[in-house]
Amino acid sequence: MAKELTHRADELKTLGWSTDEVARYADLWDYRQRWGAMNLEREDRLFLRKAEAALPAIVSGKAAAKKAINEKSYYRWICFHLEAMDAAEAGYALPQGSRGAWPILLEEERRLLDYYQPVLGLPDTIKAKAFDAIREEFAAQAGPLAAADGQTKNYDFMSALKELKAQENSKWRHLREQEGDQPYPVLSAEAAGSFRTEVRSRFGPLMRETLPSLAETEKPAPDDNWSPSTEVAS
Repeated sequence: MAKELTHRADELKTLGWSTDEVARYADLWDYRQRWGAMNLEREDRLFLRKAEAALPAIVSGKAAAKKAINEKSYYRWICFHLEAMDAAEAGYALPQGSRGAWPILLEEERRLLDYYQPVLGLPDTIKAKAFDAIREEFAAQAGPLAAADGQTKNYDFMSALKELKAQENSKWRHLREQEGDQPYPVLSAEAAGSFRTEVRSRFGPLMRETLPSLAETEKPAPDDNWSPSTEVAS
């Protein structure tokens, strides 16, 4: 645990302590810093101890440096490619409810990352390359669905990342190593719903089996209506 470099009166205030209590804490903290705890009256020492016990611990080192899931490179990589596809679809003028198969795949993978919160360190990200094959398999299944009751657009899967790499140094890899425009299946609203259900049923177990940091997780599969926003609300 790290030591505080200044008093934390504002935090006590947010915890519901009265103005007088907060002011007393700040004064006693400053006094102790200047003259030492030995010169405090016993009652004041007890009060200061009580106030500091009510405050959350200050963490340092690895605990303080731990990133949130949405700050991890792999998670941001998923979001980057998803945002590029969202931008492309905005220009397609798609019917209401239609959705590309590829963004559905990335949305479901991101949802699972939000739910299971894997470490996403090097062991996880190396193993996660196995997801490439499952995405390709699902995309191949989506082709006939788009042909039957949807659309097939063209999309350059490498363009957005090439533009990024031209502007900054990025170690991200392409989602697909295929140059130029590629078939991009867009599913009708009904087909998109069925496709999402199938992706969800297969990708969840696959992620738990693939990522080393989830090997011992006992967390059950998320409910169909689960989303990060419902997690925060609960």
